[in-house]
Amino acid sequence: MTSVFCFSFRVIELTFPKRVYTQEEVERARELIRKGHRHTLTIEGSSQFKEKMQEVLGLIKTAGYYDFLRTYLRDIVEMEGFSQLRESDAALWANMSMLDDVVNAASYVVQKAQQMKDYVEGNLYYGTGEIAAIEKRLEFLSTLKTRSKSDEVRKRCEALLKEWAETRIQFP
Repeated sequence: MTSVFCFSFRVIELTFPKRVYTQEEVERARELIRKGHRHTLTIEGSSQFKEKMQEVLGLIKTAGYYDFLRTYLRDIVEMEGFSQLRESDAALWANMSMLDDVVNAASYVVQKAQQMKDYVEGNLYYGTGEIAAIEKRLEFLSTLKTRSKSDEVRKRCEALLKEWAETRIQFP
């Protein structure tokens, strides 16, 4: 008696897409993230930029948000002009002046990671959709305030949270 087995294999791309732009690329990114993918975060820019960004990342690690960041952002790149999320590249373009206040910069980076998460998940991530990202930023500041051992960092978190609360009162 002879047994015959027939197998069909489907090749699945296991690497994160170079771009996250087409529907297929976004779906592949989403699937890999669900399976636990984390980027090896790269920082591109001047040595001064990299040094300040390491301070920012240290605060993000202190608050316990580093894996969240690495899930959604692959690169942080120094550039001239406005800091902005580059969704199709899973990258944040940042300018040096953004890093003058490392606590505020850390909260901004977390906000942009949340926007990237919303983008990958197919949720609104700009305009009124940015409210979820701002809420994530406030959550981060609150967590950092609790977890940081630095009085200076805790005071800055408190001041930023107060500024955001006053802004929300002005713009309900």
